[in-house]
Amino acid sequence: MPRRPAGVDRRAAKSESATLEREPAARPQSRTLTKEEERLYERSDSPVPAWRRWGPYLSERSWGTVREDYSPDGDAWNYLPHDAARSKAYRWGEDGIGGISDRYQLLCFAPTFWNGRDPILKERLFGLTSGEGNHGEDVKEYYFYLDNTPTHSYMKMLYKYPQREFPYSLLVEENRRRGGRGREFELLDTGIFDDDRYFDIFIEYAKADAEDICIRIEACNRGPDAAELHIIPTLWFRNTWGWTDPPGTEPEIRRLPSDENSVLWASDSEPLHNLVFEYSSGNRFLYGPPGAQLLFTNNETNAERVYGSDSRSRRRHHKDAFHRYLVQHEDCLRHDDTGSKACFVYRRVIPAGESEVLYLRLTPDQRKSPLKDIDKIFQLRRKEADEFYATVHPPYADAEEKMIQRQAFAGMLWSKQIYLFDVSLWLEGDDRRFPPAQSRKTIRNHHWRHLNSMRILSVPDKWEYPWFAAWDLAFQCTTLAMIDAEFAKENLWVMLFEQFQHPNGQIPAYEWEFSDLNPPVHAWAVWRVYNRDYERNGVGDKKFLEKCFHKLLINFAWWVNKVDREGNNVFEGGFLGLDNIAVIDRSEKLPDGAVLEQSDATGWMGFFCLYLMRIALELAEQDDVYESLAIKFFEHFIYIGSAMKHMGGRRYTLWDQQENFFYDVLRLPNGQFHKFRVRSLVGLIPLYANEVIYSHELNRHKEFLSSVKWFMNERPDLAVGCYTDPRPDHDVHVLSIIDERQLRGLLERLWDEGEFLSQYGFRSLSKVHERLPFRFGTQEVRYEPAEADAKIKGGNSNWRGPLWFPTSYLLIRSLKKYGDAMGPEWGIHRGGKLITPNMMAENVANRMINLFKRDAEGKRPIYGNNKKFQEDPHWRDYLLFYEYFHGDTGEGLGASHQTGWTGLVANLIHEWRRNPDHWT
Repeated sequence: MPRRPAGVDRRAAKSESATLEREPAARPQSRTLTKEEERLYERSDSPVPAWRRWGPYLSERSWGTVREDYSPDGDAWNYLPHDAARSKAYRWGEDGIGGISDRYQLLCFAPTFWNGRDPILKERLFGLTSGEGNHGEDVKEYYFYLDNTPTHSYMKMLYKYPQREFPYSLLVEENRRRGGRGREFELLDTGIFDDDRYFDIFIEYAKADAEDICIRIEACNRGPDAAELHIIPTLWFRNTWGWTDPPGTEPEIRRLPSDENSVLWASDSEPLHNLVFEYSSGNRFLYGPPGAQLLFTNNETNAERVYGSDSRSRRRHHKDAFHRYLVQHEDCLRHDDTGSKACFVYRRVIPAGESEVLYLRLTPDQRKSPLKDIDKIFQLRRKEADEFYATVHPPYADAEEKMIQRQAFAGMLWSKQIYLFDVSLWLEGDDRRFPPAQSRKTIRNHHWRHLNSMRILSVPDKWEYPWFAAWDLAFQCTTLAMIDAEFAKENLWVMLFEQFQHPNGQIPAYEWEFSDLNPPVHAWAVWRVYNRDYERNGVGDKKFLEKCFHKLLINFAWWVNKVDREGNNVFEGGFLGLDNIAVIDRSEKLPDGAVLEQSDATGWMGFFCLYLMRIALELAEQDDVYESLAIKFFEHFIYIGSAMKHMGGRRYTLWDQQENFFYDVLRLPNGQFHKFRVRSLVGLIPLYANEVIYSHELNRHKEFLSSVKWFMNERPDLAVGCYTDPRPDHDVHVLSIIDERQLRGLLERLWDEGEFLSQYGFRSLSKVHERLPFRFGTQEVRYEPAEADAKIKGGNSNWRGPLWFPTSYLLIRSLKKYGDAMGPEWGIHRGGKLITPNMMAENVANRMINLFKRDAEGKRPIYGNNKKFQEDPHWRDYLLFYEYFHGDTGEGLGASHQTGWTGLVANLIHEWRRNPDHWT
C-alpha cells in the first residue's frame, strides 16, 4: 500500500486539491511581461505550479510552538526549548537558517555554521522564551531579508555570525534580571561584535529552472584577524515515518561517488498521496565542491537526552549527531554513508577582510560539471529581479524608498512557510497506545478539531510568530497583492475554507488560541486585494470575490450572534488584537454577569458592514441578487452607528459629549456602569467605519440608491453621520458612524502632539496618560511609549503608546475618505492654518515612511541611538521591520522581523509616491 505520511490524511488532501485548483492568473494587459511575471502567470495542469514547488518554506523556529507541545499544562516553551531542539525530531515542521524545502516539506535544505568556539552548532536561530525575555518571546540574532521574487527564482538574505563564543547564558541571565523593566538586553549589548569580529554570511538561491536550484554562500570576515568557519550545508527529510506503529518507510540520503564534486543523493520513492494527485520529492542530488567531509545520521529523536536516561530511542543514530561529532567529538555517526539527514563539512580559515564563496546545486538530475558557470545563473536572476521590481516601484519614489520597499517585499516573501497542523490528531496523539494527558484536550483549541492544514501561508514572523494570525494575514495580503495577487488571494481564501473557518463561522485567530478574537478585517482585505489585482492586471477576479463573500456572510452572522448578546448592535469582542490596551484583560470573562461594551468592537463591525456592502455592490454588477445584500449591510451599518451614540435609550453611550471621545463601558447587572476613560485606539477605531460612494457608481443599483436616500431623508435620527452632498457633476453619498461634530472632536485629539500625534505617526494611547494615568480599582493604564511594564496577555506587544503600522494605515485611509467627503475647505485649525483630513493623511503617511529613511543627520529613526546600525557601512542599509515603534522617538521595538504588517510601508510608498492626491 502506498505510504501516506503521518499527519497527512484525506481531509488535508481534500483541502489542498480544492484550494489549488484555480483559474490561471490574470496577465497585465498594457505592457510586455518581465521574465518573473511570465513565470508567475505560467499555465499549469498541476495543482502545484512548477515554479512554486520550492521556496523558503522552512520555519525559523519550530521549538516552543503549540504544534510541538504535547505537555499536560500547555507550557509550549518549556516542553520543547531551544536546548532540546537539536535533539528532538519535530512532528509538524522543520526549521533552519535561510533554508528551503519542497512544497510539502518532504525534503529540506539549510546551511549550518560553526565558528569552532560555540558550544552548539548554529543550525537554528536562538531567542528567549516568554519567561526569559524582557518583552516576551524574542529572537537574539541579527539577520536580514535582502531580496526575493514571488516565484523564489532569486532569493538573498544575510546572517551575521559572531566569531566569539555565542553568549547564550548571558542573554538569558541579564534579560531575566531586568524582570520585564526597561530596555531589552540585545546581542550587540553583550560586546560580541566588538572589533567587528563576526562573519557576514550571505545566503543566495537562484533557480536555473523550476526544479534546479543554485546555492551561493559567501562568508565575509569583517574582523581584524583570520578566523575559522565551518560551513555545513545540510540536507534532510522531515520525519514523516516515526509517529505510528509500525513506522512508515524511511527515505534515504546516500553518498554518490564522484571525482569531480562532493555529492549527496536523496531518494523519496514513495509519494505523498492526495485525492487528485500524488507528490514526491523524488530523486534530488546536492552537489558541492570537492573536498567536503560527508556526515550521515537519522532525523530521529535522541530520547535519552530529551526525556531522560530511562528513555530509549527508536534508532541508534539521532538528529543531533553532527553537533555531537563536531563539537563534542563523539563517535555517533552512521558509517554506512546513508541516513535521513546528511551534510557536507567545509572548514575554512578566512583572512581578515576577505571572503569565501561556496557554490552548491540541488537538482533532480545527475549532472556533469554542475557548478560550472553557476555565477551566470545568479547574474541572470538578479537582473530579472531588478526588471520585475522596476514594474512595481512607483515612479515618484526615490532610490532609498525603492530600497525600503524592496526589502519590505523580500521580508514578506521570505516569511512564507508551510503550515502543517492536524488539530484532531494533535489532540489525540499519534500513537493511541501512548495518548497525551487528558488535561491538554481542554487547554486550547479543542473546539477546532476540523482544522487541518498543509498550506503555504504568509506568517507574521518566522521566528517570533511562526504561525498564521488572522488579522495579520489580512494586512499581509494587501501588500503581497502588489507583487503576487494569486498568493494573496489564496491565503485570504484559506482562512474561509471549511478546514480553517469554524462550522459556526468564526475565522481562527492564531495558534495559541484559535478561539480568540481578531478584528474583523477580512472583508476589507478581500476588497483591497481584489482592487489591487484589478489595478495591476486590468482584470478583477469576480470568482474570488464571490466565493469569499459567501463565507464572509457566515462569519458576519457569527459575530452578530456571538458578541452582540443583547441584539442592540453594541459589541463586546474581547481583546481584538490590542493586547494590553485596556485597564483589564479583555480576553477574560468578567465575573458576576458584567459586560464590557467596546467602542472598538462596535467600530470594527461598522467597518465590516461597509466592506460587505461594497463587495455586494460589485457583485451586483453581474447579478442583481446581490443588491439586496448590499442594502442589508447598509442598513445594519446605520443601526450600528445609531447604537454607538444612543445605546437604546440607556443612561450612557459609548460617545462622551464632554471629552469628545469614544470609550468602553463596563455594564453591571444591577444597571450601574463604569466608563473607562482611556483615550486610546479603542476610541479612534470608529473612524475606520466610513465610506464615500459617488452617484455614478450606483447607476445600475436603483433599489440600493433608493434605500440610501430613504434613510438619509426619513430617518435622520438613525443615519447620523450619513448624508448626500450634491456637487455640480455628481452627488457624493457619505456613510459614517460619526457626525461632523464628533469627527472634528476626534481630529482635534488625533492632531495634538500632546495626545496621539507623534513625529512618526499616531500613538496607540494618548500621551496625556503620561501625567494623568487612568485607574480602575488596583489597575492602571499609563502612557508607555516603548516596552510595556503592564504584561497583560504575556506582555509580548505594547498598545499603551507605541506606533503600529496596521492601525495607523487604516486611520490614514479613513482620513483620506473623510477629506474626499468634506471637501478642501473643511478641517481643523492649527496656528491659524487650516489642516484638512487629506493633509493629515499625506503628512502621517510620510512620517511613517520616514521611520525607515535617513534623516538630515543620516540616521534612520528605527535604529535610535544604536551606533552600529546608524554608522557602520555593513549595517546601516540593512532594514529590520519591527512589530511596533517607540511613541516618541520612532525606534523599532518588539519582534524584529514582523515584516508581515510593518511591510505596509511598501503600500504607503506605492500609494502616496504614485500620486499624493489620489488613493485607489
